[in-house]
Amino acid sequence: MANATLDKWIFPKGFAWGAATAAYQIEGGWNIDGKGPSVWDTFSHKGGDRVFKNQTGDVACNSYALWEEDLKCIKQLGLTHYRFSLSWARLLPDGTTSFINQKGVDYYNKVINDLRSNHVEPMVTLYHFDLPQALEDRGGWRSEKIVDSFDKYAKFCFRTFGDRVKLWLTINEPYIASRLGYEDGILPPEVKEQGVALYQVAHNMIKAHARVWHSYDTLFRKEQSGLVSIVLYSGWAEPFNPNSVDDKAASERYLEFMLGWFANPVFLDGDYPAAMKSRIQNMSKSQGLSSSRLPEFTEDEKKMIKGTADFFALNYYTTRKVSYEESTCVGPSFLGDQATKESTDSSWPVMEPFWLAVVPWGIRKLLKYIKDKYNAPAIYITENGFGQKDPSPLEDVQRWSYYRQTLTEVYKAISEDHVDVQGYFAWSLLDNFEWTFGYDVRFGLFHVDYENPDLPRTSYKSAKEYAKVIKNNGLIGPDQFGVSA
Repeated sequence: MANATLDKWIFPKGFAWGAATAAYQIEGGWNIDGKGPSVWDTFSHKGGDRVFKNQTGDVACNSYALWEEDLKCIKQLGLTHYRFSLSWARLLPDGTTSFINQKGVDYYNKVINDLRSNHVEPMVTLYHFDLPQALEDRGGWRSEKIVDSFDKYAKFCFRTFGDRVKLWLTINEPYIASRLGYEDGILPPEVKEQGVALYQVAHNMIKAHARVWHSYDTLFRKEQSGLVSIVLYSGWAEPFNPNSVDDKAASERYLEFMLGWFANPVFLDGDYPAAMKSRIQNMSKSQGLSSSRLPEFTEDEKKMIKGTADFFALNYYTTRKVSYEESTCVGPSFLGDQATKESTDSSWPVMEPFWLAVVPWGIRKLLKYIKDKYNAPAIYITENGFGQKDPSPLEDVQRWSYYRQTLTEVYKAISEDHVDVQGYFAWSLLDNFEWTFGYDVRFGLFHVDYENPDLPRTSYKSAKEYAKVIKNNGLIGPDQFGVSA
């Protein structure tokens, strides 16, 4: 149990304190030692201002060559857990097991072995946005064939690393991957088939996740004793007008279209939320379509999908105020299906990127919502953080204050709301390639000097403060502004 005394809030014994990264964002080495190209290599090399200043992840933090420097950062923090992702294309250059890149295997073996020898538990993500280009060329996530490809890749990873990895994550943020890649078209593969492609992609991602969970359960769990889940992104949603029935319904619908889209099938009944199904069915009909744009799961698929997570993996960054608003779009669109409008409160501070309104209490409300709606699962907060614009101050006092406020809300969720939160992972260990924002936004606990070819890592104040939290397994003493924990 968590316990609190004045200015001393201690988390439960065995709480996981982590930091997170992703392969494309830190590794570099994009075309060396046998690695195949990924969709992010292709996308960033196109230029055309797809990414800030046409920057790429070709070198990034060069963690492929500088892993030992990353390990020093991990040890300096005293992390109990470290979350990282495997580059599918580094292990299997064409996305299939027809050719296994041994140098990629060697790299990840070293990472995992070094972590374990330093008493740090690896949490490994199989897929963090970087699909091998060879698979994209064959239809990628829009093709149902991807389910089999992903399952074979996952089984290869379980066989190769599973004796030492006990926490697995299948797919990172399917909501972001499907919406920004296939609806808005601002991430690879730049598809803008509005109101159609994102639902098909998400459908295949859910089935791929479930297949992999069953493969682990059937073939590896008995021997390896690990846990498998899927990483779900969600903000919290407050009704814009708390007295409006329409706004209350809109805020719930907003959460169902973001979180429930994936959490309901996996954690509840194997199927999409009822509100989502009825809205898209009705909108499809009004657009003259004979069937819903939202694909349907068969009864066998529902049984296969239901219950395919051993814990709830949550990425939380921000909160929105949500109101009811019918879309003015004539054709199909995700926003039109939702019939919601989101906004922020002028009192909420905004960090980088521009969308990151800082709302620490939102995470507590979301954790309580997950507990109540999804049968009180064990929860790992697999990402949470605050970006700074480049150049960023090493004395990031304000940012640490936001971290501290957020951890306080997580503590309240555990101690007062009785939510089973088992771990917290800061995003990110290092400043890194922040997708379309390139190197202009810095989320790291450690600063990376991109002007120096050695890419030295230097701790921010927030890293030093986070290390104290980890050492104490909690928040002790007032923060820099004199506000008690």
